[in-house]
Amino acid sequence: MFNRLSLLFVIGIIALAGLVFCSTSAMAEKTVKVMVLPFEIHAQENLGYLSEEIQKGIQQNLKAYGARIIQLDGESTPKTFSLPGKLSKIREIGISHNADYIIWGSMTRIGEKFSLDLRMLASAGDKAPVIIYEQGDGLEKLLGMIRKVSRSLDLKLFDRKIIVDLRIIGNKRIEADAIRRVIKTAPSDIFNPLLLAKDLKAVYAMGYFEDIRIEAENTPDGKVVTFKIKEKPTIRKITLKGNKKFDDKEVKENLTISTGSILNIFKINSNIENIESLYKEKNYHNVKVDYKIIPLDNNQADLKFIIEEGKRIKIKEINFDGNSAYTDKELLKEIKTSEKGFFSWLTNSGDLNQENLNQDMAKLAAYYHNNGYIDARIGEPKIEFIEKWIYITVKIEEGKRYRVGTVGMSGDLILPEKELLENLKIGSNEFYSREVIRNDVMFIDDLYSDKGYAYNEIIPSTAKDDVKLIVNIKYQITKGRKVYFERININGNSKTRDKVIRRELKVYEQELFSGKRLKRSIRNLYRLDFFEDIKVDTSKGSADDQMVLKIDVTEKPTGIFTFGAGYSSVEQMYGTASIAQRNLFGRGQILQLKGQVGENSQRYTLSFTEPWMFDIPLSAGFDLYNSIRDYSTYDKDSRGGRLKFSYRIFDYTRAYITYGYDVSDIKNIERDASDSVKDLQGINITSSITTSLRYDSRDKIFNPTEGAEHRLTVQYAGLGGNIAFTKYIAETGYYIPLIEDTVGFIHAKTGFVQEHSQGELPDYERFYLGGINSIRGFGWRDISPVEINDDGSESQVGGDKYVQFNIEYLIPLVKEAGVVLVLFFDTGNVYNTDEPIDLNDMRQGGGYGIRWYSPVGPIRLENGYILDPKDGESQKGRWEFTMGLGF
Repeated sequence: MFNRLSLLFVIGIIALAGLVFCSTSAMAEKTVKVMVLPFEIHAQENLGYLSEEIQKGIQQNLKAYGARIIQLDGESTPKTFSLPGKLSKIREIGISHNADYIIWGSMTRIGEKFSLDLRMLASAGDKAPVIIYEQGDGLEKLLGMIRKVSRSLDLKLFDRKIIVDLRIIGNKRIEADAIRRVIKTAPSDIFNPLLLAKDLKAVYAMGYFEDIRIEAENTPDGKVVTFKIKEKPTIRKITLKGNKKFDDKEVKENLTISTGSILNIFKINSNIENIESLYKEKNYHNVKVDYKIIPLDNNQADLKFIIEEGKRIKIKEINFDGNSAYTDKELLKEIKTSEKGFFSWLTNSGDLNQENLNQDMAKLAAYYHNNGYIDARIGEPKIEFIEKWIYITVKIEEGKRYRVGTVGMSGDLILPEKELLENLKIGSNEFYSREVIRNDVMFIDDLYSDKGYAYNEIIPSTAKDDVKLIVNIKYQITKGRKVYFERININGNSKTRDKVIRRELKVYEQELFSGKRLKRSIRNLYRLDFFEDIKVDTSKGSADDQMVLKIDVTEKPTGIFTFGAGYSSVEQMYGTASIAQRNLFGRGQILQLKGQVGENSQRYTLSFTEPWMFDIPLSAGFDLYNSIRDYSTYDKDSRGGRLKFSYRIFDYTRAYITYGYDVSDIKNIERDASDSVKDLQGINITSSITTSLRYDSRDKIFNPTEGAEHRLTVQYAGLGGNIAFTKYIAETGYYIPLIEDTVGFIHAKTGFVQEHSQGELPDYERFYLGGINSIRGFGWRDISPVEINDDGSESQVGGDKYVQFNIEYLIPLVKEAGVVLVLFFDTGNVYNTDEPIDLNDMRQGGGYGIRWYSPVGPIRLENGYILDPKDGESQKGRWEFTMGLGF
């Protein structure tokens, strides 16, 4: 935007340019021709070679200053250093060679000291020669002395002036030293208007000044240069006009200019772009922003941004030009940018996001390249704003489609070529695919790195056959040397002990490098949940086959105190509080005290776990608890404890053994309770041992994206007390990555419990289904067999066996916050002793929900429907809520 300030600057530049032109035009028109004669050398030793060296040095310097050098005519001019006679003889030489000036002289050396004695005579006129004399100490300084006398000659030849002083006046807020730092001209420099013009431009570019003038004053000693500065006003207030979509606060949060700052036109224009970007992000692409400066007293001004928002516009059409292999509809599925749809108010379809659009072009190119179109080119999208719509056209050059030809390997092969090729995916592809080749390169790299070759190089080369339309592929492999971990350095752990970190590593000092085991080590550290961030760096060790591994961790708080209240379908209203330390004394030990009070239960638990007892992967711990539980037909008060041990026996696999002792008081039994429940009234003691084998390769505990979890558990009760049974439970679950970061989950669980003749099998140890952790849509413990009592009445009781299946589709909504949409289908049933498992008689539920890994813990809110309702069962959805982990 061209305004008064810009106009003043242009006028100043023009004025200074005129000064430059006037000052330099005479110089440009006049060419000074100079002849430099060989110098006489006076010294005890033979230094005759310096005669021409001094002559050439002066010639080169004067030529650089703008003089034209005239060479001696060897045929007509005697090459004598001494020119006897009068000055007229020297002038004759200058006139005969058409030189304006003749320079001659001598160098004298006595001991370590030397001197240069120069004469410069004008060929025309009768003026006496100019004498220049300099002396120095040590011949190593001769070159600098030649430059010095050359500069003195230059000042005389061109009548140049020296700047004796440089002054800055008029500045009030901006310090003079800050201005001097951008000015290249300095005292003792030759006065050069052209360089001063550049200095003026540099000072103006600082953005702080409204007007700058340069004045030069002649003094007997040289020139005095003065920069006269007029500072720009400061901003007193910033106001906005015309903004309706965003309030003043939202707009000003995007400004980088503030009250009290200097009025800078460049910054104002930059902030106009910021405001326009803010609007365009919300699809106000016709927004226009201008500004107005309101001058005030005391060198201040108010700044007003004037905004014309225009109307919000969306994408009407996305057209592809040049595509024949794929339809527009197929290509639209590959990109994120979309045309406006009916639910655009909810889905944001039709929004134009330039960053997303750029990424979409890369996606389209990858789509073609991964389907055989190796030469496909995607042009820059053409965006047109027509009235209230946006039209996008994408030009595509598909090229020809190429199949995969021969696939081979060369270089350093650690396995037979045939065996390596069998593990590559590109060979089984019909058409060429860059993505498959890239994955094959990663596979080969992992294979070699696991053998210790950390610095291997895999280069896939392709050769097209344009006649057969095939691409022949060859992987060139350079493995380098095997590399060993010389040292593993751990930094950043101010609390967590080194051994807690090192015992999770699968790589060790003095052992071969392994990329696979290094990745697993970092995954193990993340699963500890002690660190916010983990950075890994490798560097060369003391030899080519040695590597230093550096692990930098950023610790996060592991001591937690929580309290709160909530609601769940099982507990109804409840309150909870806990205090825990998951990294006690930096040893990785876990100590927790937790209490929960709800309408139907109370439970208090003290637990401790040592994950590495005796510095081996043997976990040991204990739980002490006291609980009160209200079941539908009776109350159960329990207290007891468990002694727990587990050991990692394979990768991702642990074996568990637990001894438990429980004293339960069954009371407040209602009339409609089953006879088996009534028989348990009073104190019941359970002394049991439980063994379990668990495999867990999930990448996260809550909302995993890949991995599996399997568990087999056997509990034997009857080591004392009146409760005696054996219970078997088997469980399996798989998390499968699908398209667009979505995840599929398949889960199955079954159990069987058998009563012993020497004891009782209580109802609370039998199986029920229903609720958020089993078959959703049904209430908690709604699915169970019916027992006929002695009086002929029916009561709901737990079964001795059950099966359960769950299928889920997990869709991330806000990935960074851990918010996930879940669609689910559940089926299963519970069977009594005299009933066989019948997979055709399974209850079914389905629905949807939201899961959120909130700051206070995992939260699940899910709505389930009974898909096979029986008489008396609700067909409406059933909302359920819980905090904690499912399944």
